[in-house]
Amino acid sequence: MAAKLFNPNSEEPFVLSRSRVDNFLECSRCFYLTNKVGIARPPSFPFNLNNAVDELLKNEFDNYREKQEPHPIMIENNIKAVPYKHPDLEEWRESLRHGVKRKHDETNLILRGGLDDLWIHTETKQLIVVDYKATSKKGEVSIDADWQIGYKRQIEFYQWLLRGNSFDVSDIGYFVYCNGISEKDEFNNILEFKTKLIPYKGNDSWVEPTLRDLKETLLRDKVPESDNKCSYCSYVKKTQLV
Repeated sequence: MAAKLFNPNSEEPFVLSRSRVDNFLECSRCFYLTNKVGIARPPSFPFNLNNAVDELLKNEFDNYREKQEPHPIMIENNIKAVPYKHPDLEEWRESLRHGVKRKHDETNLILRGGLDDLWIHTETKQLIVVDYKATSKKGEVSIDADWQIGYKRQIEFYQWLLRGNSFDVSDIGYFVYCNGISEKDEFNNILEFKTKLIPYKGNDSWVEPTLRDLKETLLRDKVPESDNKCSYCSYVKKTQLV
């Protein structure tokens, strides 16, 4: 079923996913065309291997969640936490239809996002947002590249969503980053990973002003100008010259 388009005359709250908000930050024109005109960006390639890693990590952490015991990676990194147990966790993880939801009254928007995992600190009882990532590269993985700003915003957006649902959330989130090892003599139907836990101190202060700008953009009658950094807009411009 196609997503609903924004109607400025409707009093019904307009629902936006985390990825749509990130889309707005990347290019307001693409965001406007998607949510008000109905012309979406072409879909990206499915990351089936990444999805498989996510599912395996979920199953692994769920085993410790059921026992309410710390996962070895928590012990290894001296983190006093266990996987968080909550009856709505599976719904919060379902990014396509559900996720964690928060109503933003000022803009009459409902924001949602499907998180990967939640831990709870055993002493402070604060929730810890956790995101799974998978790649295959030589050397150590990090979140320092410019293009990884989206990863950081992801953690911060989930923190903002949870705080809007009256949860006490730690500023510190974690990336469980799995790096596929390709320097092997043989495959033998086994892909091995080196997993690294990367802490990140989030700051969700950007969310509220972004939502105000986003809503103002949706209320415009004119399509915003294209962003020079947007590869989709650049492609369209070049095709018009042919």
